[in-house]
Amino acid sequence: MMQLKFLAKLPGKKLVYGLIVLGVAAGVIGGSLVWAKHNNSKQAVEDITIVRTAVIGTTGAAQGYTYSGEVRGRFESQLGFQVSGKILKRNVQLGSTVNAGDVLMQIDPRDLQQNVSSSSAQVASAESQLKLAESNLQRYRQLLETGAISRAQYDQYTSSYEVALAVVRQASAQYAQGSNQLDYSLLRADKPGVVTSITAEMGQVVTAGQTVITVVQDGEREVEISVPENRIEELRKAGRIIVTFWALPNVTVNGTIREVAPMADQATRTFKVRISLINLPAEIKLGMTAAVIVGDNNTQPNVMIPLAAVYQDGNTPKVWVIKEDTLTLCPIQTGGFGNGTIQVVSGLQQGDRIVIAGVHKLKEGQMVKFGGDSL
Repeated sequence: MMQLKFLAKLPGKKLVYGLIVLGVAAGVIGGSLVWAKHNNSKQAVEDITIVRTAVIGTTGAAQGYTYSGEVRGRFESQLGFQVSGKILKRNVQLGSTVNAGDVLMQIDPRDLQQNVSSSSAQVASAESQLKLAESNLQRYRQLLETGAISRAQYDQYTSSYEVALAVVRQASAQYAQGSNQLDYSLLRADKPGVVTSITAEMGQVVTAGQTVITVVQDGEREVEISVPENRIEELRKAGRIIVTFWALPNVTVNGTIREVAPMADQATRTFKVRISLINLPAEIKLGMTAAVIVGDNNTQPNVMIPLAAVYQDGNTPKVWVIKEDTLTLCPIQTGGFGNGTIQVVSGLQQGDRIVIAGVHKLKEGQMVKFGGDSL
């Protein structure tokens, strides 16, 4: 009020200038209040940072040597035709489930059918000759009994009958062989299983015995790995073998050595080893990529984490662990390196959620929001 009375006493021109000064001052004060409020709100939002995380799962592998491998069937049948010919039909695809007796492929049966028809005609001709020889033998047997012919003449007709009988047997055998070959034009599955390989297509001419389809029989599943010669004995003495799967990070299966190749592969100079899987889960499929970890019974579980998750503080590697939405820096003990990953031997527990990106921009006790997958 005092300011207003003071302004009222001023001349007109000075009054205008005074009002302008008061308006500017009021605007500055109001803007400062709004900016301070906005700045405090922005600072409160920035305090809660969104981070990328991962959860330590139950699939920590044992520390030791790791070999990559592939899930295979214990029994694999490489099927081929028993006769040569041109493929006419293919009834299966890769991954098709087949049962015993199912027709997988067929070759052109026309030539084989002609052989069967020819053999059938030979059988009919031989049987006709046999009937004639049998009739002659019966007539000359009666003549021999009456003494009209000699014994030598009768023996000739007996021999003719036996020859005709042998010809019938020969023709029948050829007919049976031709019928079998006609049936061989159909490639059938001998055991139930899954088609894992097809190496011939319709229109292709294949030879007898050439592999055209591979069927993995139902039953046991194994992992095939390649082991250097200097680790074969160590593998034989392994106290524990653990198998993990790239596509199923939460699945771990125990394994046992079933077979070690007696000699090294000529190209890679490594030994093929088959690992039998114990208590195989249903989600394990043929062809999956597997990791076989060989260790002893005293080996502690560990896990592979991204290199970007490691916060190097002096000589001690650490990781940010989120507990109740708050960051805590935890020291870890590391092992070997992988492809963009590092092995954590100790310091992390199952269920720990760690930050895997931007770790050098964070601070102890900071509130965060998170998201991510299991390791």
